[in-house]
Amino acid sequence: MSERLPQILKYYKNSTLAKSVTEKIQELAKKIEENISIMHLCGSHEWTITHYGIRALLPENVQVRAGPGCPVCITPARDIDDTVRLALDGVVVMTYGDMSRSKGTTMSLQDAKALGADIRVVYGVQDAVQMAKKESNKEFLFFAVGMDTTAPATAYEIVSGVPQNLSFLVSYRYTPAIQGSVMESNVLGIDAFISAGHSATITGMKPYYEYFLRTKKPVVFSGFEPLDVLLSVYMLLRQIYENKPKLENEYTRAVTWEGNVKAQMAMEKVFDLEDGYVRGVAVFPKSGFRIKEEFKHVDAREKFGLKKGISTEDEYVAGARCGEVVMGLIDPPECPLYMTVCKPDDPKGAPMVSQEGTCWIWAHHKITNLVPKCKR
Repeated sequence: MSERLPQILKYYKNSTLAKSVTEKIQELAKKIEENISIMHLCGSHEWTITHYGIRALLPENVQVRAGPGCPVCITPARDIDDTVRLALDGVVVMTYGDMSRSKGTTMSLQDAKALGADIRVVYGVQDAVQMAKKESNKEFLFFAVGMDTTAPATAYEIVSGVPQNLSFLVSYRYTPAIQGSVMESNVLGIDAFISAGHSATITGMKPYYEYFLRTKKPVVFSGFEPLDVLLSVYMLLRQIYENKPKLENEYTRAVTWEGNVKAQMAMEKVFDLEDGYVRGVAVFPKSGFRIKEEFKHVDAREKFGLKKGISTEDEYVAGARCGEVVMGLIDPPECPLYMTVCKPDDPKGAPMVSQEGTCWIWAHHKITNLVPKCKR
């Protein structure tokens, strides 16, 4: 498979095939006539859509909007605040590069580093484990953020056993529950969904089925190349035109119905699901990960006596509309701070911090105009 990968990816960037699929999308859209709003829930999808100008290829009555799929964007301010506080108290904090730049209610981990805190950027939880082993005289914390794509690795390390001087502040979110809540919402007016392929590689398609049964909204699990996205849009339109909604798999080279069962078992052994707050938006049922009682000795909230419960306090600077961007209610240029006081080199809101954030992606592609709105 590894030898074939470059050839496969080249296929999914084939301009002739992309043109052919685009023509089929145009044909189907004319037959449907009504306005169709599609939502994806992944920053990688937004990057592909924006970078390759896919929105410009779509018919006027077909709109693709970005939903809550950027891990940094949805991490609650309280979790950042707690991590910053521990760092300033002398705990060595390890996390991903983008996460270190996202501000809580007052400062980011990078700000704390400027004040003398020991903040280390790592590529994964394995790096954190190794650092803690090498420096047993220091207290370490891994700020575990992301979705179900990265949660299994942390679960595996915890099950395997980690150094006594390492704890975890877990702020993972469960993608099926977040997408399911959006599917069931009557506010956003979304007709169909492109599901994140990397998440579904872990969870499988199965957890989405209960939400589909209740909503009967078309869903396609998609890869991340340009042709993946175009094919996914076509598949969704075909479902709508034929009035045969279903869970459909475009990303067959990675996604299955059952998913990665071993990864799921690791997560289920270490974590329980509880209601989780998506920053600036709302509390989503069964979307948050909590370390089980059996492993509370590695839970930073237990170890350092951090306040528990869900905090939904106002967390953004005045005038910011980050929550609306995260939920696809507005485009980045509709926020008055976009590219004025909020820029990639000086982000005020989380969607401008991460390479998966909609504002960051639009800013780096120098998009200052709005996407035509066929429907909200």
